[in-house]
Amino acid sequence: MSNTTDVTVLNSLIKTTLDSMKGYEEAAKDAESTQFATMFADFARDRSAVAMKLQAQVRTLGGEPEMDSSLLAAAHRSFMDLKQAITGKDDKAIIEEVERGEDVIKAKYEAAMQEADLSPTTLAAVKDGFVSVKEGHDKMSALKHSIG
Repeated sequence: MSNTTDVTVLNSLIKTTLDSMKGYEEAAKDAESTQFATMFADFARDRSAVAMKLQAQVRTLGGEPEMDSSLLAAAHRSFMDLKQAITGKDDKAIIEEVERGEDVIKAKYEAAMQEADLSPTTLAAVKDGFVSVKEGHDKMSALKHSIG
């Protein structure tokens, strides 16, 4: 078991979590409903906190934590379509895009939790982050279906 695997998995999750944070920030800026804007801003803050905790774990392992989302590098596009949805400022379209992004991040965390080579400490950090991810996913899914 090496720290290299832990750092690689964590940095991938950090990048995706920062993507999610930026997606929520965009959604909060452009949502018509102040209720949705507030909720999106809250989730952006939650994702920022998750990313910071994962970054701290990378530092503890002696690695260099990822600091930027992949939106700049265009490596992950889970939230890129969000901007297109937002241009119409249609809350339903925004919620659908956010929920789609939530499916992506949830799947990444679930895959990371199945990684056999992770140290117990790193696995615990991933599971802690997953609590926020699952909550966001479930809330967006329920919201999408309620306005469907």
